[in-house]
Amino acid sequence: MHRLALALVIHNHQPVGNFDRVFARATDLAYEPMVGALERHPRIRVALHYTGPLLDWLGAHRPELLARVRALARQGQIEVLTGGYYEPILAIIPDADKRGQIEKLTRAVVERFGYTPDGLWLAERVWEPHLARPISEAAVAYTVVDDAHFHAVGLEDAQLLGYYMTEEEGAPLAVFPSLRRLRYLIPWADPEEVVGYLRTLAESDVTPEGREAPLDLALMGDDGEKFGLWPQTHALCWTRGWIERFFDALEATPWLDLVPPGEYRRTRPAAGRIYLPTATYDEMAEWALAPGAAARLASLRQDLGTAGREALVPFIRGGFWRHFLVKYGEVNTMHYLSLRAGRKIHAMPAGGERDRALDHLWAGQCNCPYWHGVFGGVYLPHIRTAAFGHLIAAEALADRARHAGGYADAECEDLDGDGRPDIRLASDTMVCTLTPGRGGAVVEWHDRPSRRHLGNVMTRRREAYHETLRAAGGGGADDLTRWLVYDRVERGALRVHVLPSDATLDQMCGSAAAELGAFAWGPYRYRLEREAETAAAALARTAPLAGGEAAVERTLRLAARQRALVHTVGARWTGAAPLDVVLAEEWDLGVFGAPDEVVADDGGTPRSLYAPMALGPRDAVRVEERHSGLTVTFHTSVPAAVWAVPLFTITNSESGFEKNFQGVALYLRWALSLAPGQVWTHTTRAEVRGAERD
Repeated sequence: MHRLALALVIHNHQPVGNFDRVFARATDLAYEPMVGALERHPRIRVALHYTGPLLDWLGAHRPELLARVRALARQGQIEVLTGGYYEPILAIIPDADKRGQIEKLTRAVVERFGYTPDGLWLAERVWEPHLARPISEAAVAYTVVDDAHFHAVGLEDAQLLGYYMTEEEGAPLAVFPSLRRLRYLIPWADPEEVVGYLRTLAESDVTPEGREAPLDLALMGDDGEKFGLWPQTHALCWTRGWIERFFDALEATPWLDLVPPGEYRRTRPAAGRIYLPTATYDEMAEWALAPGAAARLASLRQDLGTAGREALVPFIRGGFWRHFLVKYGEVNTMHYLSLRAGRKIHAMPAGGERDRALDHLWAGQCNCPYWHGVFGGVYLPHIRTAAFGHLIAAEALADRARHAGGYADAECEDLDGDGRPDIRLASDTMVCTLTPGRGGAVVEWHDRPSRRHLGNVMTRRREAYHETLRAAGGGGADDLTRWLVYDRVERGALRVHVLPSDATLDQMCGSAAAELGAFAWGPYRYRLEREAETAAAALARTAPLAGGEAAVERTLRLAARQRALVHTVGARWTGAAPLDVVLAEEWDLGVFGAPDEVVADDGGTPRSLYAPMALGPRDAVRVEERHSGLTVTFHTSVPAAVWAVPLFTITNSESGFEKNFQGVALYLRWALSLAPGQVWTHTTRAEVRGAERD
């Protein structure tokens, strides 16, 4: 048996846009108690990581806690790690942003704690081999990933008691494996069991070439929130004293040294060279899969364990993190907005406006709304709204630097990476991105004065854990299974639906109404129209229908200095007999709040959008988000009846299953009886007011 070094790395993070009350609760239940425990146990030496959003909040609300952390760093009890300031997934953002975000957090760590970090916390441990170079170029010497990354290239557990060197184009980086077993023991097992496991590691004997002593480091890196904020953990860690007993046990173990990873790297040689594959932690890799594939993966791992073939499990890999950009179109929209805005910002001249735009861009790259697992992620409206808001502000600053005063413009290119052309209409006040190949749906509808993506709703999708909910009987008194409704296609504003004349509101709520002619999702022909201060896209689709041919022609138009989107739609029928259908114009609206804060005006009477609603014909309907003052009013040239369909999703979280309001689908509809050769047309003007921001 040899001496063993134990490195504990605690990662503390709250996402951009999270509620103040969550920051405060996390601080009171987890972050501050851990600092207090370290102060009481000066022999316990660890590494701490605080992300930029959390540092900003603590600096404004709890500066005394930062001062205490600074004192721990000054006396050498803790190391402080850097990372991307806003905790982005580094692999998917441009190298200039990787380095910029890392350097921004490094400066903040030096300023806040008087400590120059040389280690980096890698968000969600999402590793891709190319990361070694930009991380190294940002003056970082090491990072921490999961042991799964090392198992994937064939290393055994006993070979993971140290660190390895990797490189990209000759740029070196030390990589430490975080041991899954420790992550699962701490803080759930008795402290004595944790020490017992550490003893088994101290009894290992792997001595690589070039070392005089066996590998001797056990490292665990995990979220600080597990020490008080996760369900039942505050009682476990602090009320029942798990952390105190754990620290006491570590201090009483004579063969154990508490050594932060940076110090270990500086004083011990590497275990060797390594090249790690693209990977993340096992759970994340499973969440990235489609529901059916995720279930099969879980079943395979269970079968191998039951058959006594656990040794094969490390070679069973899940999905690829980037597939979240495919799994959730909303994530891809956010990602490509970030890339588009970033290209413009990096072309801006140096100065204050560019710095402001960069900070908005980087805040919009915070990883939390870019994926979904147990954490709500992209399903959390306030987190999604914050990311879109920063990205909208970033692009607006860059566009303002290119255009003087009011303007309107139109462009056509592939804006989402699917190989098909998209159309972007932009003015000084509004941006509209639509996909002619997918029903002419509007996937971005930005109101720049409010920094709001007005179409920011979530598609109702099947998730693997929905089967668990069904098997459990629905989740209690409110049978959540009745909300498991799945949309046929991804949500997008301004789809035009041609429906049977007997279509009902219930059918639309359940995504079950018959769609005629595929006008809601089929491809449209298109052309751009530009005038002095207006920009428009004209779309057209013709489809066989009821023994004849139906055509839908549409125009979307923006104008300079106007917070409005104008949509004109015309229907033409060529057939032997009259055609009786319902034409419905869909406006998906990302408005959020409590039930009484998100309302539609029913002739002067506000009605909550949390319940399905049918309104009689009218020439205007107003939707209001009362807490922000945002209103969207739809003026129609032909009176329209209205259906309002609330969009609810059921997600899993650390606390159990949750029902989330994801906005509303508003259908302006007209009952048409078209004679052969008849053309019907109308115009809707969607006007936005309120919620302006600087």
